Amino acid sequence: MRPRSLLLNPGAKPLVFGLCVLPFFWLLYAAVNQQLGANPAEALIRATGDWTLRFLCLALAVTPLRTLTNTPALARFRRMLGLFVYFYVVLHALSYSGFDMGFEVADIARDIVKRPFILVGFSALVLLTPLALTSFNRAIKALGAKRWQRLHQSIYPVAALAILHFFWMRAGKNNFAEVFVYAAVLGVLLGWRVVAFFKKKRLNA
Repeated sequence: MRPRSLLLNPGAKPLVFGLCVLPFFWLLYAAVNQQLGANPAEALIRATGDWTLRFLCLALAVTPLRTLTNTPALARFRRMLGLFVYFYVVLHALSYSGFDMGFEVADIARDIVKRPFILVGFSALVLLTPLALTSFNRAIKALGAKRWQRLHQSIYPVAALAILHFFWMRAGKNNFAEVFVYAAVLGVLLGWRVVAFFKKKRLNA
């Protein structure tokens, strides 16, 4: 069976969904069985943040891969990957709010104001929320395709905020290796879009 046929197979979406949810079940298993190391709270916060960035890269990679490989069927998975970005960022926020702050709203609010990297991360979550809430066909019809598309372009500032959040978080330990890897990947994915935009504009001129 050819790769394009596999992507259109009815079982492809459940398979991708299963793969996307695997990190969650692994973290849940590790937490229940006390396999998260000496500081399980920090391990959960860090792991959910890492998976948020990974799924953000995957979601943003769909359009370039679809275009460069001439594989329209890849678009079937973009919405699911985008929703998993939100799923893991919510887990990240809940891990921080629960394990670090004990779900004390006043303490969380003070921490957001006091620590810039928390403010940046919270801003990314706020921007992602309307994207998750409008990721369905009814929302596209209600908003209109152009307004919906403009709204969902806020994923680009979200990517920038995510990298800034990660950078500031690692600044305390002066450990930027992973930050640069994610920044490079997202830079390439966003750069491709800039090039594609100007190419399209030149062709339509």
